[in-house]
Amino acid sequence: MSIRRSLIICMIAFAASTSVANAGPCSQGIDRLQARFDAKLEANAAAGPTARESTAATLNHQPTPNSIAAAEAKLGEISPEKIQAVEAAIALAREADHLADPSACERALADAQSALDQP
Repeated sequence: MSIRRSLIICMIAFAASTSVANAGPCSQGIDRLQARFDAKLEANAAAGPTARESTAATLNHQPTPNSIAAAEAKLGEISPEKIQAVEAAIALAREADHLADPSACERALADAQSALDQP
């Protein structure tokens, strides 16, 4: 085995171990909820009414979940309060996850889930 190949294998192993080490106690739950929230925003955008294309959209920028949410809020599809509540709860869950506080993370995820499920 060449030195170059050994070096590449070591780099891959190091990168994999670093990403696993950075995963907190409820990072999978956060990822699942974030994906569900993003999917709900995208589904609302696809099913709802259309609006005029914004100036930012003409600058070859990819839409972000936040920009989609803002556009939907303007069209009345999802309230800005609901978006803020879900995003704030997810941010709290990420912080608790970073601090390795599973109970706080689970509470924040439950709050985000509750906000997301409200009509």
